[in-house]
Order: sequence, then C-alpha cells, then structure tokens
Amino acid sequence: MDPAAAKFIGAGLAAIGMGAAAIGVGLIFGNFLSGALRNPTASDAQFGRAFIGAALAEGLGIFAFLVAILLLFVL
Repeated sequence: MDPAAAKFIGAGLAAIGMGAAAIGVGLIFGNFLSGALRNPTASDAQFGRAFIGAALAEGLGIFAFLVAILLLFVL
C-alpha cells in the first residue's frame, strides 16, 4: 500500500471522531431538553452541566481534527 494512501485513510478515520462529537453534543442537549420539559424547576441547575458535557464532547472532536491534520501535513 502506498504510504500516501495510508495517510489519507488514517486521516479519514480520525475525522470520524468529529462526526461522533457532533452526535454526542446533539444527544447531550436533546436529553437536557427532554429532562427540562419534564421538570422545569430543575433545568436551571442542570444547564451548566449540559454545557460542561458539550465542551468535553467538542474537545474530543477538536482532538480528532488535530490528529487528522497532523496525519495529513506532518507525517
């Protein structure tokens, strides 16, 4: 296998993590909204936790993007 092809395959696989992070953020806020509609008095206390979870999920997406860029342009 050509090393350039392997580099592109690796970068594409690393980029899947960005899509997974987007799905994770959607699940976090979807579940938060579902819980907030069931119990509106508790939604204010949980809103900060939803943002922390979203930030962690986005951090993993950014890390996957960084790995993909490193595979394409550094190696």
